[in-house]
Amino acid sequence: MDVRQRNVWVEEPARRPRMADPVRAAAVRAVLISAVALVQGMIDVLLAVGRSWLSAPMLLTTVLTSVVATWAVLDVWVTRQVWNQRNGVLSSPSSAARARRAERRRARREGRAAAPPSGTGGRRRPHIPRHLGV
Repeated sequence: MDVRQRNVWVEEPARRPRMADPVRAAAVRAVLISAVALVQGMIDVLLAVGRSWLSAPMLLTTVLTSVVATWAVLDVWVTRQVWNQRNGVLSSPSSAARARRAERRRARREGRAAAPPSGTGGRRRPHIPRHLGV
């Protein structure tokens, strides 16, 4: 008898990269708070059907929990945006921006080729960051 050992657990590569830890924590928090809000809503409906006096206070807490759940979902979105901004997301410029940049580069090269060598003594002009709008 040929008995081969087979693995029960087979790892497959992830389809998407894993979420960042702060984003994942905010998402878990939002899911838990939303689940509590849904459970409270269901309990409130059952209390209202049963004509219980507890329905009124439960309704108030359900509304409050729904507001907190909405805030938690917005927190996921904001946390994701902040993470992407701080840790750099790879993005490619639009085709219009690429064409304008290529045109500026070409004009700069032509300008350098046409200009006679200047007697600046090897000094370069100071670097001005692009984000300052210059």
